[in-house]
Amino acid sequence: MGFHTHTHHPLFLSLLLFIAAVNVNASIHYYSNEPFTHRSNAFFFHGGSEALVASSSSHKSFIRFETVTFTRPQESATNHGSMQQNTGLVEAIVLDVKDRDRIGGSYLKSDLLCCNPELSKDQNCNLGEVIIQMNPENPQFPKRIKTYFQGTNDQTHMETQTLEINATGMYYLYFMFCDPTLQGTTITGRTVWRNPGGYLPGKMAPLMTLYGFMSLAYLLLGLVWFLRFVQLWKDIIHVHYHITAVIGLGMCEMAVWYFEYANFNATGTRPMGITLWAVTFTSVKKTLSRLLLLVVSMGYGVVRPTLGAKGVASRVLLLGLLYFVAAEALELVEHLGNINDFSGKTKLLLVLPVVCLDSCFILWIFSSLSRTLEKLQTRRNLAKLELYRKFTNTLAVSVLLSIAWIGFELYFNATDPLSELWQIAWVIPAFWSLLSYALLVVICILWAPSKNPTRYAYLEETDDFDEEGISLTSSVAKLSADLERKERKGSSVADLALGEDVEEDKRE
Repeated sequence: MGFHTHTHHPLFLSLLLFIAAVNVNASIHYYSNEPFTHRSNAFFFHGGSEALVASSSSHKSFIRFETVTFTRPQESATNHGSMQQNTGLVEAIVLDVKDRDRIGGSYLKSDLLCCNPELSKDQNCNLGEVIIQMNPENPQFPKRIKTYFQGTNDQTHMETQTLEINATGMYYLYFMFCDPTLQGTTITGRTVWRNPGGYLPGKMAPLMTLYGFMSLAYLLLGLVWFLRFVQLWKDIIHVHYHITAVIGLGMCEMAVWYFEYANFNATGTRPMGITLWAVTFTSVKKTLSRLLLLVVSMGYGVVRPTLGAKGVASRVLLLGLLYFVAAEALELVEHLGNINDFSGKTKLLLVLPVVCLDSCFILWIFSSLSRTLEKLQTRRNLAKLELYRKFTNTLAVSVLLSIAWIGFELYFNATDPLSELWQIAWVIPAFWSLLSYALLVVICILWAPSKNPTRYAYLEETDDFDEEGISLTSSVAKLSADLERKERKGSSVADLALGEDVEEDKRE
């Protein structure tokens, strides 16, 4: 389902697309000497856009205009007499995005936004006003609120008023004027947007419920893991500490996001401090999650005691550090930055490093898994081989799901640029949270602390792989077993030594 462009009036749709591109999620919109932008024969300023829900209860969704002031240039004011009335008009227009084709002269077969003398002759519109065709199913919308300059005054104050919303939809507000002599006019003040349940925009409200649910899910997983951890603390390996850290960070991340959304819902604003903590927890958790997958794929703590020689540990840490910096920068811009200050190229420059580093993680993880599986198959360690096969299958399924979902997300964003499908938009971030949690649960199940550490824990006498292949320690262990068997048969140490030389020659 997508948006269509009216064949007679594509201009207003392009205007709405521009508005959508600079939309900032906040329920209290502040304006500080903001200028108007020229489009067609009109000047407009985007006042905000939110998803608002109609309610039959006493708590109604509304848009309230507070302390909105328009200031025009002095030369525009002096062109009129001091006793004149209505010497300049600014209109506040509120519309549901479904009514976008009702703004402008599309139904009059004109590309103009404002009524001109030719169109006004047939009494189709009022000269100097924005052309609006009312919706017969909802006669109150699109809503026009007029504010006039008086005499030679260079300022006019919009009347403080509340506009109740009686139909659920994605609403856009913009201030417009048609008089070219008002060019240079600015707007100051604020508007307040509120849903029946609070200030949280309609398309963000389901996310607060999601984060609350995910907080409880991480808490439950953490309790189960902690009980198992304490019960079998003597058999804990290093990977278990890493898993514990990821669970703890996930719990904190979801809890902080829930608190941030709850605060937003109660106050209408997003305090930078809380959002910064939420963003940082998200970036750290994403980084540690990827590092956990990488070190497990390498067999750390399972088939090798360390990450190996040749600076592997340093490269892993460097990749993790680079990913954290890139993810943090992208998250900060998305949640704290003013989208008006960032062009498409700038945002692309922030997204590309994250995508490239994610690709590096995926390639390194699967190449490490391939080597680990090959080593386990060589050693005929069936228990660990089965463990890593299950882990590999889980990762492969998650990667395929991620690729499919990215394709769906790109299609969704391309076909819904004006957020008409806002009621299901929350599903996109919800998928990533659920997928990350499901993958963590699988790892917790596969690597759960056990009384039988040989199931996955590194054992020197059976594993001990170096980075390039099987280490000599396993050969020494094999020879020790041969020594015991030959001693039982009465073989001499000299014969055993000869056997060792022959076996070593064969290996070479």
